[in-house]
Amino acid sequence: MNKNIRIYIAGHRGMVGSAIWRALEAKGYTNLIGKTSAELDLRNQQAVADFFSEEKPSVVIDAAARVGGILANNNYPYQFLMENMQIQNNLIDSSLQADVNKFIFLGSSCIYPKLAPQPLKEGYLLTGPLEPTNEWYAVAKITGVKACEAIRKQFGKDYISLMPTNLYGPYDNFDLNTSHVLPAMIRKFHEAKHSSMSMLSGVEAGKEHLPVTLWGSGTPMREFLFVEDLADAVVFALENKFQDNLYNVGTGVDLSIKELAELIQKTVGHTGEIKWDSSKPDGTPRKLMDVSKMESAGWKAKVGLEEGIQRTYDWFLKNQENFKEVKL
Repeated sequence: MNKNIRIYIAGHRGMVGSAIWRALEAKGYTNLIGKTSAELDLRNQQAVADFFSEEKPSVVIDAAARVGGILANNNYPYQFLMENMQIQNNLIDSSLQADVNKFIFLGSSCIYPKLAPQPLKEGYLLTGPLEPTNEWYAVAKITGVKACEAIRKQFGKDYISLMPTNLYGPYDNFDLNTSHVLPAMIRKFHEAKHSSMSMLSGVEAGKEHLPVTLWGSGTPMREFLFVEDLADAVVFALENKFQDNLYNVGTGVDLSIKELAELIQKTVGHTGEIKWDSSKPDGTPRKLMDVSKMESAGWKAKVGLEEGIQRTYDWFLKNQENFKEVKL
C-alpha cells in the first residue's frame, strides 16, 4: 500500500477513529483526511457529496456513528436508527459515486440475533430476532453491511465490513447516561472510591468506600476488545485484500459482567460493596464472537483484558477534566 495514498477517516475524533488515525500514522501513512462534525455534517447528503468531490480520497474508513449503551438506545430509538443510516448511506454512496475502490465499514456484534448459537459466526446474520434494547442501532448497521456487500457483488469494489465486539480504551465515553458498560463501571468505581476518601481520612477511608450499584444481574457474558487492537485490524484490512465481505473482530474470549465488575473494581482500588439492580435490563445473555475467519486471514488480537483496563483507567485518570460526555 502506497503510504501517501489519500485516506479519509470518518469519525476521526472519536475513540475508534482516533485510534485508527494513530495506528496509520505509526505505520507511516502521511495523507490522512479528517473532518470534525462541525466542519462536515455526515447526515447531510449534499455536503458529503461535495466533500468527496473536493478531497477525492482513495480509501474511506467509516468509524463515524451515533453510539451508546442500553439506556441511550432505549431512550432515543429514532436517532439511533435514522442518524446512523444517514451517516453510513451518505459515506457509502458518495464513495461509490467518487470511484473509491477501498471502503472499510465498521459495525458491531449487535447485528447478530439475540439468541444465535455461540460463538457468533458471520453466517448467523439475519437468521433471527435482534436484541430489543439495541435493535435500532443494529438494524442501521445491518443495512451498512448489506450496502457494502451489494457494491462488492455488483461493482467488484473492495468494500468490506468489520464487526468488532464490545470496544473500550482511551477516548472512550464515560458519560453515565450514554456510555457502554466498561467505561461506566470505571467511572462508577472511581467516583465511589474518591467520594468516600473525601469524607474520611487515613486508614479508615480505605475501608469505607461507598457501594456501587450496577445494572442487571451480572450474569450476562461479554467479550471486550481494546480499541488499539481494532485499529490494528483496520490497518491489516487496509493492507490486505480479503476474500469475503464480512469479518468478526474480537478476542474470542468472554467473561461475565460480574467478573468484569470485580476486575475493574480491583484495578481502580475500590473496596466497597457491589450491588446489582435486577430491575434493570441485562441485554443479550451472551455475545461471544467467532473470530476464526479473521485469524485465518492472518490477524489476531494482542492486548489482554486486564492490561487493556489498566491502560484505559490510566488514561481516565489523566483526562478527568475533559473526557467525552455525550449530550443527547
